[in-house]
Amino acid sequence: MSYHKLLERQILRHLSTVSLVPGELDAFFSAISDAYRDADVDRNTIERTLELMSEELTERNAQLHLQLAQRQVVEQALLKEKADQQALIKRLEEAHHQLLQAEKMASIGQLAAGVAHEINNPIGFVGSNIGTLRKYVDDLLELIAAYEVHERDLADEARSHMAGMRATLDLAYLREDLVALLAESNDGIGRVKQIVQDLKDFSHVDEAQWQWASLHRGLDSTLNIVHNEIKYVAEVVKLYGQIPDVECMPSQINQVLMNLLVNAAHAMHERRGKITIRTGMASADEVFVEIADEGHGIPEEHLKRIFDPFFTTKPVGKGTGLGLSLSYGIVNKHHGHISVSSQMGVGTTFRVVLPVRQADNEVPEHQGLM
Repeated sequence: MSYHKLLERQILRHLSTVSLVPGELDAFFSAISDAYRDADVDRNTIERTLELMSEELTERNAQLHLQLAQRQVVEQALLKEKADQQALIKRLEEAHHQLLQAEKMASIGQLAAGVAHEINNPIGFVGSNIGTLRKYVDDLLELIAAYEVHERDLADEARSHMAGMRATLDLAYLREDLVALLAESNDGIGRVKQIVQDLKDFSHVDEAQWQWASLHRGLDSTLNIVHNEIKYVAEVVKLYGQIPDVECMPSQINQVLMNLLVNAAHAMHERRGKITIRTGMASADEVFVEIADEGHGIPEEHLKRIFDPFFTTKPVGKGTGLGLSLSYGIVNKHHGHISVSSQMGVGTTFRVVLPVRQADNEVPEHQGLM
């Protein structure tokens, strides 16, 4: 009979000095050996079970890692989608505000064009009438001068009567003042005509497409439009450089210039100073317009938000916070950029840089220095 060999050797070693009857320990060895074999089987079964469980846990762990990685991918995709949605919502809001402002500007432009057209007719005939009146006055003054030459030939009574009338009417003053009044009226008609032309230039109702335009002409017409906002608070200094016409949408660029000029005027508060406008070449293919004021300045913590929609440092009712945001959008649409620098108590400078030519647009060839 085969027993558990390790157990058999151990027992025989300890019982080597004892006389044993053959076969007495066989039953004992057999029982012990069976117990060990059963233990070995159980141990092997447990080890195999543990091995299988370990393999299953390893596989399950790998599955969990995979699920975790997949979940992380899904979460990242959701976060990206959320960020994209927020960016899209922001772009839609900005587009909506720009659309509202564009519609507003279009309405103003149409109104300006209509007003300009209606004013042109009466101004035209008033100007013509003043020209004719000037000729009539010259003729009358010439006739009066002729009467004065022959006044000595009149009878004493008539000459005395004429002298009295001349003194009563102050003919010398009337003669001088008539000419001045006609000159001032003619100058006023000229100024009204210029305002009408500036309204037409500023609105560009019929010019909603990309075209070549003079920034200097746009600045001048816009300055005339906002003259009433500026004249009481600042002196305008124009330092125009040599720049070419640029490819743009003139009415939109004029809107940007108007926003910056009005902001510069408002920055003065009660402190009269200068608004300096500079133009020049930013590079071989870019032009710049700088509008600098001597106002109170913008706090540093506000500079990062200055172009955000609805952000304004003006009192309630004085600003919507859309002007600079819309200006930023317009300049960006023109593939340019706008920046700001400011120092408290010294003033603020806005710098607009625009490409001379829009790469994606086709317009008639035209390039002239201003």
